[in-house]
Parts: sequence; C-alpha cells; structure tokens
Amino acid sequence: MDRKNLVRTALVGTILFVTGVAGAGQIKQAIKIIGVAAVVDRFGGDINKELNKLTGHEDTSKSYTKVVPILTVGLRSRGAIGAAQVMGSKANVEKVRAVASPEIEFLGEVHIRALIPISTTDVTDAKKLKVVDGVGVSGIVDLKV
Repeated sequence: MDRKNLVRTALVGTILFVTGVAGAGQIKQAIKIIGVAAVVDRFGGDINKELNKLTGHEDTSKSYTKVVPILTVGLRSRGAIGAAQVMGSKANVEKVRAVASPEIEFLGEVHIRALIPISTTDVTDAKKLKVVDGVGVSGIVDLKV
C-alpha cells in the first residue's frame, strides 16, 4: 500500500472510530431518556402517592396531582433529567405530559431554569412549548440514572 492510500485508510478509520464513539454516547443518552420516561410511566402513580403523603395532600377535582418526566431544553441539555409532580384542576393536570425545563445563563454568572407544565413531550424549541395554564410544579423527583 502506498503512502497516499495508507493516509486515506487511516483518516477513514479515525472518522469511523470518532463517529462510533459519538454514536455510543448518543445511544447511552437515549437509553437514559427512555429509562426515565419508563420509570415515570410505570411508577409515577406510586411516586405521586408518596409525594402526597409527604405534603399531606389529598387529590380532589379542584386540586389534583400527577408525576411526569422533566425534559431539559437549552444549556447543558440532558434530555429527561427526572420527574416533577404537577398540581392544578384535574381537567388541566390530565393534559400535562411533561414538564419542560428550559435554561439559560444570565450575565454569564447566573444559571436560570424554568419549570413549565406542557401538553407534549416535544421540547425541541423552547419558544413553541405547549404550556398548560393553571398547573404548577409542586414537587421534584430526582432519579439516579
């Protein structure tokens, strides 16, 4: 093999290796995201009951709770990072599918994060979030992933 082909082969090999490493990181991230959503889907009701015990809350049609995944948008975005308990009227809470957590840096020193109940799991554009009015976050669940 001449020098030109050797360099070309080494370059292609390096590109494939780097792409494979990046792909592996993306797969791991996807597993984490799917894992958090699956945990919330499977155990959200139980987690919600424990949060309600902790706060002494009893669900009614006017003050209802449920647990949904938190989906981060923006700086240091990590996808599904945990879960949140949302509270509001039963009709509004039933519309909530996730809590969006857009984040920004302010003046280079202050990290700002919002928690917004939304009716979708699409958080690709923080300006187009489908906000559910009349619902707020009443608890945070940290999941070890």
